Amino acid sequence: MIRFSRCEDIRIHIHNLCFLGFGNVNRTLMQLLLEREQELRVRHGIAFRITGIASRRLGWIADHTGLDPRAYVAGALSPAGGLDSTNVRTWLSVARADILFEATSLNVENGQPGVDHIRAALNHGAHAITANKGPIVHAYRELRDLAAARGKRFLFESTVMDGVPIFSFFDQLPVIHLQGFHGILNSTTNVILSEMENGLSFDESLKRAQALGIAETDATQDIDGWDAAVKTAALITVLMDVPVRLQEINREGIRNLSGEAVRAARKDGRPYKLICRAQQPGKKTEKGTTASVRPEQIPLTDPMAQITGPSSYVYFETDIFPGLAITEQNPSLYATAYGMLADFVRAVTQ
Repeated sequence: MIRFSRCEDIRIHIHNLCFLGFGNVNRTLMQLLLEREQELRVRHGIAFRITGIASRRLGWIADHTGLDPRAYVAGALSPAGGLDSTNVRTWLSVARADILFEATSLNVENGQPGVDHIRAALNHGAHAITANKGPIVHAYRELRDLAAARGKRFLFESTVMDGVPIFSFFDQLPVIHLQGFHGILNSTTNVILSEMENGLSFDESLKRAQALGIAETDATQDIDGWDAAVKTAALITVLMDVPVRLQEINREGIRNLSGEAVRAARKDGRPYKLICRAQQPGKKTEKGTTASVRPEQIPLTDPMAQITGPSSYVYFETDIFPGLAITEQNPSLYATAYGMLADFVRAVTQ
């Protein structure tokens, strides 16, 4: 009998991973990578080391031989060994980055500095993976084309509905035409509305969402509908291939809804939800894509009426499939982190 020795470790390329922004999302991603490290190696032939971590608190830390990720996951956040330079290109070069995980804060106005971060990574020769919606809305086509020109991937599955595979799902539906969609895409406002239905005031409901870790300390972007509008714009831009400015989305948040109005609406069988909508024109003579984000009263027979707390829902209308619905129930930070991990696997295996 002839026996063949297994030499996977010899053939496996070790990918250098850099984390830009080290808040809850990237820290959870690092934890998930450590938990799945053996599975990634054995099942997918993927090995990695952490060579760069950067944040406002830590500075720009890089070591191409590898950092100790367990120390950072455990909260041993020391800026020791940081670079003197604050230039992202220098940091990527010193870290010899193969993958950039970009998870800095959303800038609604222009998507910066996320756009520059992703551009720098692609020009450096690294795949760029982001949970930041701003670069999708403000520079999707530029970054998409740059990635193609560099032979790299620009992926962003975690930008809408956490790690639910919305964008990669449509990659599996070639030459299908998305005609419209509607759904609930902001968990903070959904938690607030659910708590208001349960008897709390608006302010009490917001504090509840913050205590659960769902709402930021400054929840303005959620309450005033900006987060939902950016997600709507991202879906339109990528899946409909129609560039849209945020100003073109009819946006209204939930700030002016009182607890009494929300509870009365639920009692009447038409609860309030913050609904995102987009629709392509049916005929060439009709106006362009229309989009909105606003509180709406919907009947209890509508599936969206059953979406409570941090859950999300989206319903797609296509020319082939009249209706495709995706529901995400009570996601955790692991869901967002998983979206970035899945993008990592796609980037290095496809």
